[in-house]
Amino acid sequence: MSALILIELNGSEVNASSRAAITAASQLSDSIDALVLTNDSSNSESVSKLAGINSVKMIVDDALEHANVEVASKLIAEAMSGYKYLVSGSSTYSKNILPRVGALLDVQPISDVCEIKSNNTFVRPLYAGNIMATVESSDEIIIMTVRATAFEHSGDGGSAKVEALSSTIPESNSTFISLQESQSERPELTTAARIVSGGRGLGSKENFALIEQLADKLDAAVGASRAAVDAGFISNDYQVGQTGKVVAPQLYLAVGISGAIQHLAGMKDSQVIVVINNDPDAPMSRMADLVWQTDLFVALKELNEYQI
Repeated sequence: MSALILIELNGSEVNASSRAAITAASQLSDSIDALVLTNDSSNSESVSKLAGINSVKMIVDDALEHANVEVASKLIAEAMSGYKYLVSGSSTYSKNILPRVGALLDVQPISDVCEIKSNNTFVRPLYAGNIMATVESSDEIIIMTVRATAFEHSGDGGSAKVEALSSTIPESNSTFISLQESQSERPELTTAARIVSGGRGLGSKENFALIEQLADKLDAAVGASRAAVDAGFISNDYQVGQTGKVVAPQLYLAVGISGAIQHLAGMKDSQVIVVINNDPDAPMSRMADLVWQTDLFVALKELNEYQI
């Protein structure tokens, strides 16, 4: 029962969620291959070095530089011949593609897997993480996404063979126009070791700059609650929560965040949670390892002025 990993690339680097998918797949099969859709054959180098991979299946075509989901899903479905499992990290990329692959293969994808009980039984969250559901699949082919925060990230050290697949690029009714990508010198939110996150309590976009200042001081990523995003303090790229990004840093510093259920679902696996909030009864304060009960502006001023 072999497994195929859908690899997501950031440039030429393998995304952390794909590394988690390899670890998850190793609990299901001893035979794991990787699938890469790309316009650059040199990307095989970084993938072939992944530990735990037997071979790398490459589909290389200029049309795949910005492949849309119609094209990608058909190519992936064709590549699944002979495989029992298709595993990918739980990301926007995979969540956009895998449901379509499931439709083409007539199987039910399982999303956000946090634990593997057996070769067909998995644990995934429901209701913003308030319930952990154990689901059993009877499908002949099992398609799943796994949470990167729930599995170790596979390292390098492998030497997988690379195989080019001969595939005809399907026609599509949609055309790539342009890509607008946010750029930041800060750590990437989903993989950062430290995160400073701000909420509605900051009051304005101008005040939210204090969060960014502290994050730069701590070499941390910036996060935000949905309330802060909806208020226009920062773009939704930084939203942490059930409808945002799921994170599990070593340190999560929450400033002015009351702790709605959806937000807690996105950061509850953080190793150390520190809260700055003047409300000791806020849900965020109750789940914290350390609460600084004070005015958040006083606290931020002291922290930003403190000499490390």
